[in-house]
Amino acid sequence: MFGLIWSVTARTHFAMRRFMPTNIVLDAIHTRRGLKWGLPVMLLAVPYAFASVFCAGLAEAGGSGWLNALALLFVWNALKFLVAGPATLIRLLWMRGREAQARRRATSAVLRNGLGLEPSTESVIWSMRA
Repeated sequence: MFGLIWSVTARTHFAMRRFMPTNIVLDAIHTRRGLKWGLPVMLLAVPYAFASVFCAGLAEAGGSGWLNALALLFVWNALKFLVAGPATLIRLLWMRGREAQARRRATSAVLRNGLGLEPSTESVIWSMRA
């Protein structure tokens, strides 16, 4: 019984991850190339918030009860986008710090022994632009 519940939950999770539009967008912005789009994607929470207010208003005005479930879904998606924005910004800053550290290590390794040159006491100006 536990194995059946586990497998149904896993299949549902992966199906939602693969086919739901908000999850596709969130997976795309959590890649290294997509981290820079985290804050602009956070603005997608605004239409979801408006849609949830609209559906809740329709349900309160005598509409169908399933509009409450739809409003809850819209609130959930808005919260996912609101959390993803700062999370991707923090991760982007962390990744850029690691990349800068790797560049500094590579530069010092080349200066020390990569070209067969002895490190000098003169100040060296390096430009990362070609």
